[in-house]
Amino acid sequence: MAGAVKKSASTAVAPIDAPEAVFEKSAETFEKSAEAVSAPVAELQENVRKVVEKGLAETRAAYAKAKAAAEEATSALETSYSTATKGVVAFNTKALDALRANAEANFDFLKSVVSAKSVSEFVTLQSEHTRKQVEAISAQTKEIAALAQKVANDTAEPIKSQVAKTFKLAV
Repeated sequence: MAGAVKKSASTAVAPIDAPEAVFEKSAETFEKSAEAVSAPVAELQENVRKVVEKGLAETRAAYAKAKAAAEEATSALETSYSTATKGVVAFNTKALDALRANAEANFDFLKSVVSAKSVSEFVTLQSEHTRKQVEAISAQTKEIAALAQKVANDTAEPIKSQVAKTFKLAV
């Protein structure tokens, strides 16, 4: 037994804690660690929530503005379309009136030519008719051009106003 190892009192093993005590210490350490980690996570979650809520509010506001602008643009287009429709009717009426007046003038000329007694009377009637027709067509052209310009301006005005308003809001 010379090679046998002797246990001395100085190398004694420390007593092992009971399993319940080890579990309680581990649970306590885990809770402290969880609390240390959960505080920044909670703060991060709160910050993310605030950012998302702010973004949502801004998105809703932008959507409301876009919806209002779209509704106003639609209204402007409807007004413009209505004005254009009325203008085209007025333009067509004016053109038909000019056509009728010119046709009546031509029929009157033909009646007077048929009753002409001489070539000189025919030439006089022709010259007078041509002069009157040139004056009438010139006046009709001016009236129709003025009406066309008015219709174009009245049709474009609601759209121009809406575009100006929209860009003023956007800037």
